[in-house]
Amino acid sequence: MNYQKMSKQSILNLINRDNELFEHDVKTHNCELNAIVASSKFLVLGAAGTIGQAVTKEIFKRGPKKLHAVDLSENNLVELVRDLRSSYGYIDGDFKTFALDIGSIEYDSFIASDGNYDYVLNLSALKHVRSEEDAFTLMRMIDVNIFNTEKTIQQSIDNGVKKYFCISTDKATDPVNMMGASKRIMELFLMQNSKDISISTARFANVAFSDGSLLYSFEQRIKKGQPIVAPNDIKRYFMTPKESGELCLMSCIFGENNDIFFPKFTDNLNLTSFADIAINYITAHGYEPYVCANENEARQLAKTLPQTGKWPYLITKSDTTGEKESEVFYTKHETLDLNRFKALGIIKNELDIQSDDKLNHFSNAIKDLKANKSWTKENLIQLFHKILPTFSHKETGKYLDHKM
Repeated sequence: MNYQKMSKQSILNLINRDNELFEHDVKTHNCELNAIVASSKFLVLGAAGTIGQAVTKEIFKRGPKKLHAVDLSENNLVELVRDLRSSYGYIDGDFKTFALDIGSIEYDSFIASDGNYDYVLNLSALKHVRSEEDAFTLMRMIDVNIFNTEKTIQQSIDNGVKKYFCISTDKATDPVNMMGASKRIMELFLMQNSKDISISTARFANVAFSDGSLLYSFEQRIKKGQPIVAPNDIKRYFMTPKESGELCLMSCIFGENNDIFFPKFTDNLNLTSFADIAINYITAHGYEPYVCANENEARQLAKTLPQTGKWPYLITKSDTTGEKESEVFYTKHETLDLNRFKALGIIKNELDIQSDDKLNHFSNAIKDLKANKSWTKENLIQLFHKILPTFSHKETGKYLDHKM
């Protein structure tokens, strides 16, 4: 059972939810949403990731005039097309996929050859906290999350794009890790450029069973006959892939300049522990969960225990770098609109470009480090602190690569 084959209700059951978050808001505005999409041209970047595929499907099923999907992963693009054809068939509009790196000269040539879009949606990101363990992957995260965003915004401005949407994260709210801080800095770059193009974004929580997530790993462990591991001291808010696509499209189409959309804290958005979902997942596969004492026992029992109708799982304590105790989507200093939608909240940002000097210094400092082909993680943390003085980096020396 993988998430793509699960029914909508079965995914909700696994994350201890009864109803879809945005069903009312999407239905209320669906006629307007359909009309706008059907008359518009879209470019989706990072289209083959879990969220990117969900957004692309929300656009495709409404019959846009043009829909171009770009992603590094050729294989995932192939699956995206197969999924769309199997679910919805075909559209009259121009639909194409391109296996391109947004940071490459080939992508720049692609944009120069066309660039004619009404909406550009950037879903590409390095999203894992583990990406900050070494200085080299961390620099790539800065490139993908910040500078590729800045580049694609400028290209959108140059080509007269009506609206630019970029995905953020709840971890950008008072960040404690470099990934979240990179997204917060990205938000500052978005605001800097919003004087020249309308921009909106979205902060939201974990997308259940998204590529590379802990819940996705549950699928892989069952498939490979391995024990399931989950922390028992971490609770998170979860959205389904479909809900992530709806939230992004709603923000893109209905968001005003500098708006940040987020899911409201409602009775239907409950904190759920990874350990509880692990138990739900094992049970849904017809096995009885069996708690193991340590990694060695879990690995050994995985060879024999499933034959008895039980599945080994290990409960751990979270001690990795950059792990937040709880999720929040906004700070007490941000102005909110909680009335426009039932389940969607909006952070209303005033245009503030006072940080231009800081952003320019940050960009130039990163360029200098790259030109020298030498930098450390400490160099990058210092630059982050200069642009985000209240950044509280939580370093434990432990990362997800150090555990099962």
